[in-house]
Amino acid sequence: MRNWSWGFLVLLHLAFLLGTEAFKFHKTQRTERISGSAGDVLEDDPVGRLKVFVYELPSKYNKKILQKDPRCLSHMFAAEIYMHRFLLSSPVRTLNPEEADWFYTPVYTTCDLTPNGLPLPFKSPRMMRSAIQLIASNWPYWNRTEGADHFFIVPHDFAACFHYQEEKAIGRGILPLLQRSTLVQTFGQRNHVCLKDGSITIPPYAPPQKMQSHFIPPDIPRSIFVYFRGLFYDVGNDPEGGYYARGARAAVWENFKDNPLFDISTEHPTTYYEDMQRAIFCLCPLGWAPWSPRLVEAVIFGCIPVIIADDIVLPFADAIPWEEIGVFVAEKDVPNLDTILTSIPPEEILRKQRLLANPSMKQAMLFPQPAQSGDAFHQILNGLARKLPHDRSVYLTPGEKILNWTAGPVGDLKPW
Repeated sequence: MRNWSWGFLVLLHLAFLLGTEAFKFHKTQRTERISGSAGDVLEDDPVGRLKVFVYELPSKYNKKILQKDPRCLSHMFAAEIYMHRFLLSSPVRTLNPEEADWFYTPVYTTCDLTPNGLPLPFKSPRMMRSAIQLIASNWPYWNRTEGADHFFIVPHDFAACFHYQEEKAIGRGILPLLQRSTLVQTFGQRNHVCLKDGSITIPPYAPPQKMQSHFIPPDIPRSIFVYFRGLFYDVGNDPEGGYYARGARAAVWENFKDNPLFDISTEHPTTYYEDMQRAIFCLCPLGWAPWSPRLVEAVIFGCIPVIIADDIVLPFADAIPWEEIGVFVAEKDVPNLDTILTSIPPEEILRKQRLLANPSMKQAMLFPQPAQSGDAFHQILNGLARKLPHDRSVYLTPGEKILNWTAGPVGDLKPW
C-alpha cells in the first residue's frame, strides 16, 4: 500500500516551493520564448503566401444546418463553422479560382447533434460525398487533381473515418473520396488508419470568451498538485469496461481516488476553469479518441498538461514544443503517475510554466471571434502554405482517374 502520509508531505513541500515561485512568476509575468525553428513557425504570417478559393455551396450543406441547431457553435467540433466564417473575410481568400493555391469546401459534417449535444456521424459520409459530387460537376478544379489541392475540415472523433468508436472507425477507414485531399482534423494518432500523411492536426474548439471570463488574479498560487474532472468509465457505451479510454481513465480513478495529491472527480463544478488555474498539473487522458478540449484549457490556464494517450499527434506539433511544455505518460504507466509527477524537479516545472505563459502559445490554440494574428486559423493557413507549391504530379492528365467513386460501405453511397 502506498504511503499517503509521505505523499502528502511531498505535496506540502512542492506547494511551498512552487507556490512561492509561482507568486513571483505571476507578479512579474515572466515568460520564455520558444527556442529554435518552432518559435519562428508559431509566429509566421500566412498572408501573401497562399490564396484560397471558397466554394459557394447551397446552404443545406452549412448555414441551414446551423440554423436548425445553434448548439453547433459552442461544441468542441465547431472549428468547421468558424474556419468557414474566417475564410469568407480573410485576406487569403480569392474570388478567382484560376489563381487559387487551395480550394475549400464548407461542409458542416458534425452539426447533427443528439439531445445531449453529441454529434452523430452517420449522415456525414453521404453529406460529404454529395458536396464533392456537386463541386466536381459544377467546377473543373476538383477533376484536375481529384482533390489533391483541396482541403476539408473534419473535426469528428476519428476525423474522416466518421465514427465515434475506434474499432468501427478503423473498419470504415477514411472516406475514399478524401484520400487525395488534405484533411484538417482534431484526431491525431501515429500509424492509425484515420490519420493519413499530410494531414494538419488542430486543437478542438474551446470558447475563448467563456474561458477569458473565468481568469483569476495572476498572483494566486497553484495549490492543487494534480487536477482532473471528467468520466472514468462510460457505462452507457462500454458496459463491460476496459474499452473506453483503453482503461487509462479507470486506472487513474482506481489508483488515485484517495490520494491527497490528486483532485479528481466526475463532477464538473462551476469553478472548473478557476480550479485549473490553481493546479500545477492537469490530466489530459484519452477518452473515446486521443484528444479532448482539456488540452486547450490546460494551455490557456497555464496548467502543465499531463498527456496520457499513446502515439498521439498533437496540434500544430511543428510550431508548439509539446515535449517542453507537457508531461507524457504511457497508458501502461498510469499506476505510477504519482511517482512520475513528484519526481519532476521544481525548476523543470517552473520552466514549463514560463513557456506556457507565452501569449503566442495560447493564441495558437484558440479560434477567436474576430480572428487575431497567430491564432489557430492562422496556424492552419501556415500549415497549408508550407505545403506549397504543389508537386506537378498531383495534376492528372485529361481523362485520368485515380479515386473509386463506388468504394466504401454501401450505406455511404445512398443519396443525401
